[in-house]
Amino acid sequence: MKLEQEDLLGIYPQSGTIVSKIDLAILEEGRFVRENIEKAVVREACDIFDNNALFQLETNITMQELCLNKGTFKRLFELDEEFHKLIFQGCNKFKTWKMVRQMNSHFDRLRILKLSSKTNWDTVYEQHKAIYKAIIDKNKEAAERAMSNHLKLVIVEKDELKSIYPDYFN
Repeated sequence: MKLEQEDLLGIYPQSGTIVSKIDLAILEEGRFVRENIEKAVVREACDIFDNNALFQLETNITMQELCLNKGTFKRLFELDEEFHKLIFQGCNKFKTWKMVRQMNSHFDRLRILKLSSKTNWDTVYEQHKAIYKAIIDKNKEAAERAMSNHLKLVIVEKDELKSIYPDYFN
Protein backbone atom coordinates (compact mmCIF):
# COMPACT_ATOMS: atom_id res chain seq x y z
CA MET A 1 0.00 0.00 0.00
CA LYS A 2 2.89 2.33 0.77
CA LEU A 3 4.37 1.70 -2.69
CA GLU A 4 1.01 2.48 -4.23
CA GLN A 5 0.79 5.71 -2.21
CA GLU A 6 4.18 6.73 -3.62
CA ASP A 7 2.92 5.95 -7.15
CA LEU A 8 5.46 3.15 -7.55
CA LEU A 9 2.86 0.41 -8.03
CA GLY A 10 -0.45 0.22 -9.81
CA ILE A 11 -2.79 -2.15 -7.98
CA TYR A 12 -5.73 -3.41 -10.01
CA PRO A 13 -8.13 -5.58 -7.98
CA GLN A 14 -8.66 -9.02 -9.49
CA SER A 15 -6.23 -8.15 -12.29
CA GLY A 16 -2.82 -7.73 -10.74
CA THR A 17 -0.14 -5.36 -9.58
CA ILE A 18 2.34 -3.67 -11.88
CA VAL A 19 5.39 -1.51 -11.29
CA SER A 20 4.58 1.97 -12.51
CA LYS A 21 6.74 3.76 -15.02
CA ILE A 22 8.71 6.84 -14.03
CA ASP A 23 6.23 9.69 -14.04
CA LEU A 24 7.97 12.89 -15.12
CA ALA A 25 5.27 15.11 -13.56
CA ILE A 26 5.72 13.45 -10.17
CA LEU A 27 9.50 13.54 -10.61
CA GLU A 28 9.43 17.27 -11.37
CA GLU A 29 7.18 18.04 -8.42
CA GLY A 30 9.49 16.12 -6.08
CA ARG A 31 12.54 17.85 -7.57
CA PHE A 32 10.86 21.25 -7.17
CA VAL A 33 10.10 20.62 -3.50
CA ARG A 34 13.56 19.22 -2.88
CA GLU A 35 15.32 22.11 -4.61
CA ASN A 36 13.43 24.79 -2.71
CA ILE A 37 13.75 23.13 0.67
CA GLU A 38 17.44 22.32 0.14
CA LYS A 39 18.14 25.92 -0.86
CA ALA A 40 16.63 27.07 2.45
CA VAL A 41 18.50 24.41 4.43
CA VAL A 42 21.87 25.18 2.81
CA ARG A 43 21.37 28.89 3.61
CA GLU A 44 20.81 27.90 7.23
CA ALA A 45 23.91 25.68 7.12
CA CYS A 46 25.97 28.79 6.35
CA ASP A 47 24.87 30.23 9.71
CA ILE A 48 24.81 27.25 12.04
CA PHE A 49 27.19 24.53 10.85
CA ASP A 50 29.69 23.69 13.56
CA ASN A 51 33.14 22.15 13.08
CA ASN A 52 31.77 18.62 13.40
CA ALA A 53 29.17 19.15 10.65
CA LEU A 54 31.83 20.70 8.41
CA PHE A 55 34.18 17.79 9.09
CA GLN A 56 31.49 15.26 8.15
CA LEU A 57 30.85 17.06 4.85
CA GLU A 58 34.58 17.30 4.16
CA THR A 59 34.99 13.58 4.86
CA ASN A 60 32.11 12.80 2.52
CA ILE A 61 33.65 14.88 -0.27
CA THR A 62 37.04 13.24 0.26
CA MET A 63 35.37 9.83 -0.08
CA GLN A 64 33.59 11.03 -3.23
CA GLU A 65 36.93 11.98 -4.76
CA LEU A 66 38.37 8.57 -3.90
CA CYS A 67 35.37 6.78 -5.43
CA LEU A 68 35.59 8.98 -8.52
CA ASN A 69 39.25 8.06 -8.98
CA LYS A 70 38.55 4.35 -8.40
CA GLY A 71 35.42 4.27 -10.57
CA THR A 72 33.19 2.93 -7.78
CA PHE A 73 30.06 4.69 -8.91
CA LYS A 74 27.59 2.73 -6.77
CA ARG A 75 29.35 3.98 -3.65
CA LEU A 76 29.56 7.46 -5.15
CA PHE A 77 25.79 7.38 -5.58
CA GLU A 78 25.41 6.50 -1.87
CA LEU A 79 27.80 9.30 -0.90
CA ASP A 80 25.78 11.75 -3.00
CA GLU A 81 22.68 10.85 -0.98
CA GLU A 82 24.63 11.04 2.28
CA PHE A 83 26.03 14.48 1.36
CA HIS A 84 22.54 15.97 1.23
CA LYS A 85 21.44 14.13 4.36
CA LEU A 86 24.44 15.52 6.26
CA ILE A 87 23.38 19.07 5.43
CA PHE A 88 19.91 18.43 6.84
CA GLN A 89 21.38 16.72 9.91
CA GLY A 90 23.80 19.57 10.54
CA CYS A 91 20.81 21.94 10.57
CA ASN A 92 18.75 19.66 12.84
CA LYS A 93 16.17 19.09 10.09
CA PHE A 94 15.72 15.31 10.43
CA LYS A 95 11.95 15.29 9.86
CA THR A 96 12.29 17.63 6.91
CA TRP A 97 14.80 15.22 5.34
CA LYS A 98 12.37 12.32 5.81
CA MET A 99 9.54 14.31 4.23
CA VAL A 100 11.70 15.26 1.24
CA ARG A 101 12.75 11.61 0.84
CA GLN A 102 9.12 10.47 0.77
CA MET A 103 8.33 12.82 -2.10
CA ASN A 104 11.30 11.78 -4.21
CA SER A 105 10.67 8.15 -5.16
CA HIS A 106 10.44 8.93 -8.90
CA PHE A 107 13.41 11.30 -8.62
CA ASP A 108 15.38 8.46 -7.00
CA ARG A 109 14.37 6.01 -9.72
CA LEU A 110 15.82 8.38 -12.30
CA ARG A 111 19.01 8.73 -10.24
CA ILE A 112 19.37 4.95 -10.05
CA LEU A 113 18.79 4.68 -13.80
CA LYS A 114 21.60 7.21 -14.17
CA LEU A 115 23.97 4.64 -12.70
CA SER A 116 23.44 2.49 -15.79
CA SER A 117 24.33 5.30 -18.13
CA LYS A 118 27.43 7.41 -18.49
CA THR A 119 26.75 9.87 -15.72
CA ASN A 120 29.19 12.72 -15.46
CA TRP A 121 30.11 12.14 -11.83
CA ASP A 122 32.86 14.76 -12.12
CA THR A 123 30.14 17.41 -12.38
CA VAL A 124 28.28 16.06 -9.32
CA TYR A 125 31.53 16.03 -7.34
CA GLU A 126 32.47 19.59 -8.38
CA GLN A 127 28.99 20.82 -7.49
CA HIS A 128 29.24 19.24 -4.05
CA LYS A 129 32.61 20.93 -3.54
CA ALA A 130 31.07 24.29 -4.50
CA ILE A 131 28.24 23.79 -2.00
CA TYR A 132 30.73 22.84 0.72
CA LYS A 133 32.96 25.85 -0.01
CA ALA A 134 29.99 28.22 0.12
CA ILE A 135 28.99 26.79 3.52
CA ILE A 136 32.55 27.22 4.84
CA ASP A 137 32.65 30.77 3.49
CA LYS A 138 29.19 31.43 5.00
CA ASN A 139 28.14 32.70 1.58
CA LYS A 140 24.39 32.08 1.56
CA GLU A 141 23.81 33.31 -1.99
CA ALA A 142 26.59 31.12 -3.42
CA ALA A 143 25.37 28.12 -1.40
CA GLU A 144 21.81 28.55 -2.62
CA ARG A 145 22.92 29.04 -6.23
CA ALA A 146 25.22 26.00 -6.12
CA MET A 147 22.46 23.82 -4.62
CA SER A 148 19.95 24.99 -7.21
CA ASN A 149 22.35 24.25 -10.07
CA HIS A 150 23.08 20.84 -8.59
CA LEU A 151 19.44 19.81 -8.27
CA LYS A 152 18.58 21.13 -11.73
CA LEU A 153 21.11 18.71 -13.25
CA VAL A 154 18.37 16.09 -13.31
CA ILE A 155 16.32 18.22 -15.73
CA VAL A 156 19.00 17.78 -18.40
CA GLU A 157 19.56 14.13 -17.52
CA LYS A 158 15.90 13.13 -17.67
CA ASP A 159 15.63 13.96 -21.37
CA GLU A 160 18.79 12.01 -22.15
CA LEU A 161 17.67 9.01 -20.08
CA LYS A 162 14.19 9.11 -21.59
CA SER A 163 15.72 8.78 -25.07
CA ILE A 164 17.90 5.85 -23.95
CA TYR A 165 15.15 4.08 -21.94
CA PRO A 166 11.83 5.20 -23.45
CA ASP A 167 9.89 2.21 -22.06
CA TYR A 168 10.70 3.22 -18.47
CA PHE A 169 8.77 6.53 -18.65
CA ASN A 170 5.15 7.64 -18.93
